[in-house]
Parts: sequence; C-alpha cells; structure tokens
Amino acid sequence: MSDEVIDVSGQRRIEVLEELTPEQADWVLRLLDESAAVDGQPAVSEQGRLQLRGRREGVRHVLLSDTAGELVGYGQLEDRDPVEAPAGEFVVHPSLRGRGHGRALGNALLSESGKRLRVWAHGGHAAARHLAQVLGLSLFRELRQMRRPLRGLDLPDPVFPAGVSVRTFRPGEDDAAWLALNAAAFAHHPEQGALTQRDLDDRKAASWFDPEGFFLAERAGELVGFHWTKVHPEEGGLGEVYVLGVRPGAQGGGLGKALTTVGLRHLAGRGLPTAMLYVDADNTAAVSVYERLGFETHETDLMYRTEA
Repeated sequence: MSDEVIDVSGQRRIEVLEELTPEQADWVLRLLDESAAVDGQPAVSEQGRLQLRGRREGVRHVLLSDTAGELVGYGQLEDRDPVEAPAGEFVVHPSLRGRGHGRALGNALLSESGKRLRVWAHGGHAAARHLAQVLGLSLFRELRQMRRPLRGLDLPDPVFPAGVSVRTFRPGEDDAAWLALNAAAFAHHPEQGALTQRDLDDRKAASWFDPEGFFLAERAGELVGFHWTKVHPEEGGLGEVYVLGVRPGAQGGGLGKALTTVGLRHLAGRGLPTAMLYVDADNTAAVSVYERLGFETHETDLMYRTEA
C-alpha cells in the first residue's frame, strides 16, 4: 500500500510505502552507502537498514525522487513504541543537498507521524541541527559514541559476583531467554528493549555475527547479564561493545564492569586496534564506568522531537 504525494514545487515526487520492492531496497542501500562515504557515518541506523527488506509492523518508507524518477532522498518512520512518538531517520544524497529536499522529507515524516515525531541526526552536523530548527523540532536526547585503543590493553582480571559464571551464546537454544533478559534490562529504552525474535534472527543472519563474541552471565541456570560484541571489518577492524545489559536486581555488584572487561579482552585478542560503544549522555553512571575503562567521546548523535 502506498500514499503518493506530488510536491507542489513540481521538483520532486514523494511516495510513502509500507514495503519496498527488492529493487527499491537496493536503491536505498546505495544511497545510504554513498552518503555515509561523504558524511563519515551512516544516516540510518543498523536497525533501519535491516528493516529495508520485507514488511515490518509499524515501519513506513518515504522515497523522494526527482522529476526524472531518480531516488535522491530516503526517510524511514518506525511507530512500534506504545508510549513514545514515532522515530524517524532521513537522508538526501550529498550531491543534491541545499535544494529543499531535506525539508520536504522532514515534512513528509511529520505528516505521516501526525505531527508527533522523534528524529535522529547522526553525527550532530550543523546542517542537521539547522534543519531540525526549521522543522520546529527540539533537542531532547544525546547519544555518545565513545572509543578506546585496544593495543596494549591492560585491564585487571574481571571479578564476578558470587555464583555467576560466563559462557557464550548458543543460537536457537538461548534465543528466548536472551530476549526476555534484554527486554528486562532495557525496559525503559525505546529501541533496544523492543527487540523481537525477528530482530534477533536478522542479526544472527548478518555476516558479522559471531556467537563466540556473545557472552552470557548466568547464576543458578538463569541469565543475569550479557555482553554482545561486534566487529566492523569494513572500518579497519573496529570492535564494538554492541550491547551490554544486566538484569534488574543484579545491578550494582560489578557484573557490568566484569562483562565489559571480558568483551574487551575478546576484541583485543582478535587483534583489533580500537573498541567503540554507544551510551546515552545522561546515563552518567555508565559514562563514568566507561571513562574509567579508558573510553573517550568520539562523536555525538542527537535526537530531536516535536513538543507535542
């Protein structure tokens, strides 16, 4: 199903779709790759890229084409959170910016969300901040990317709480238990806490997935924490603290720090030069832990939203 809108300027065509064709998905991926090569970071998150293929509940795609039918911009709107406003991401090809396409995409997302929108500006560039102001959006979330070198890594041996042991993830066997733990650990996180079996399957099918870098902490047969690492080979072997979570009630005993150390040692053991992670700037406790582990802020992603 689609809802086609012809921009009144006659300079562009905007189409809203619930599902992309394989050809359209390929077009969007090329647009994202070409934009990332110029901008230095992707304009659409990993989750957004995974949602390009197949119909996804609560996900809509906005295609912006020129009068010749060439794709010049893309937006995605995800409306799966029962409380938070729909979340959007969008990008215009670097060679075609400054022509009003970004504003047109932003207004299309605002219209589709019923004027209730959250939108990411990855990298926090000045042009994105200006566009957010033009669209009437206000800053409300800051996500930091932090990095530290892995060469010469010298961290104390991890100390786990009494009765806790660590093993690696067993695909298929651990799926349900991990999804439940992830939902509990990130109950107040609008993206991570909502992961489903399909989302997990998407990641297990990715070329980077390695269960040997996915560590689970358990006590008395129950999962109480995890550290899922990731390797970005296309970025010179950058390692990532992909997701780290601790079950409520098991926090405060040093489990998170111990799991972080296990994952960093794993990444260093693979010969990777650098580790990175994402953390909300207002999570001061986590930021402090990571700073003590040698991480420093590398760049910042900003999220804006409507006041309504």
